[in-house]
Amino acid sequence: MEPAAVILAAGKGTRMKSNLPKVIHPLCGRPMLGHVLSSVAEAGVTKTVVVVGFGSDQVADFVGNEAKVVIQNEQLGTAHALLQAEQELREYPGNLLVVCGDTPLLRGETLAKLAQEHSESGAAATLLTTEMANPTGYGRVLRTETGDVSRIVEQKDASPEELTVKEINTGVYCFKVPGLFSALKEISPANAQGEFYLTDIVQIFIKKGLKVKAVTLEDAQEVQGINDRIQLAQAEAVMRQRILEGLMVQGVTIMDPGNTYVELGVKVGADTVILPFTFLRGDTEIGNHCVIGPGCKITNCMIGNNNEIQYSVLLDSQIGNDAVIGPYAYVRPGTVLADKVKVGDFVEIKKSHIGRGSKIPHLSYVGDSTIGESVNVGAGTITCNYDGKNKYQTVIEDGAFIGSNTNLVAPVTVGRDAVIAAGSTITKDVPTEALGVARGRQTNHTDWAKKQRKKS
Repeated sequence: MEPAAVILAAGKGTRMKSNLPKVIHPLCGRPMLGHVLSSVAEAGVTKTVVVVGFGSDQVADFVGNEAKVVIQNEQLGTAHALLQAEQELREYPGNLLVVCGDTPLLRGETLAKLAQEHSESGAAATLLTTEMANPTGYGRVLRTETGDVSRIVEQKDASPEELTVKEINTGVYCFKVPGLFSALKEISPANAQGEFYLTDIVQIFIKKGLKVKAVTLEDAQEVQGINDRIQLAQAEAVMRQRILEGLMVQGVTIMDPGNTYVELGVKVGADTVILPFTFLRGDTEIGNHCVIGPGCKITNCMIGNNNEIQYSVLLDSQIGNDAVIGPYAYVRPGTVLADKVKVGDFVEIKKSHIGRGSKIPHLSYVGDSTIGESVNVGAGTITCNYDGKNKYQTVIEDGAFIGSNTNLVAPVTVGRDAVIAAGSTITKDVPTEALGVARGRQTNHTDWAKKQRKKS
């Protein structure tokens, strides 16, 4: 039977210096609690309880339907926190994983191995342990001559000899549910912190003649807890490296992993090259044979194959195939670029559809517009879509040519194969294949400059 799980996520995290609950702080695009929930699910858990305390509403909102939430109104220690899940789990017939909500690097396969070895051992409890060169701050695991766990002693309660032990308790456990909650109620707060330590359950089980085992984790980074912003940054670096290595294994070239930032869940196709100082975020998907970067920030975008994007920002947009974007383009939410579109330097596009083969090479703003196929938009073109109260649409049909420094005052339509003379301010529709000219007639005053010089 699959194990259940309890995630302990009630702490405030005072060293984070934040009004945000510690477990909601993001790591590679997802709150650290989200990473723990994913790992628990990967381990085969189908029933999860999250114990919340500080910022309980925020944490519960994030958890949503992924797990059952119970509240620890007073943070009286880890044993007390686990006891809050009794009503949800006391009748559960299987085993129970207990995990901390601030260990986002913990892998699902590690939890699955712990649950399996616990089931095979017949122990009442199995601890996940690891060895650290500098175990300061962690509870030390003391073993019997036969290798079973005899005791866990917290840093503040340990003797000098016990402090020399390198094997530490990671705070991850697997228990048999029968007898667990009654044993938790036997724990007393007779320690330096005056708290109900979950680690004390080891001695309670041993006194009852029950076995306590341990599974040793080789990669101590997996159980790296996060207590401050420094540790958060360190954990993010580890997670980011995992993500980038996963992409590289799948055939993506990442020129400089140390300066490339990809969030969890981003998908990138084979033979795409990601250049330095690029940020790929949210639900972004990038196809094959693209070159992305340097210096791009792309969030929640669907990008096809054979695209080249450099020094640009793209948000909540769709890009077809064979497009060229940048440098210094800003593609805002709601934009759809068809195949073979060019968006050049210092171009901003917002909530617009640009048809196949159309070009907006430089220094233009296109907003709330529909542009057909094979349209050329000259430099300095502005769609005047906002009158201070309402937004209006501009339509430019297939094959039209928009001269440089044109203002298109929406709502307005430029017909198929029409031409707009440079410097025009278009306020009325331009028919198919017509020339639209809307500018003052030029007048030259002979010798005007010469006369001005004589006056001075």
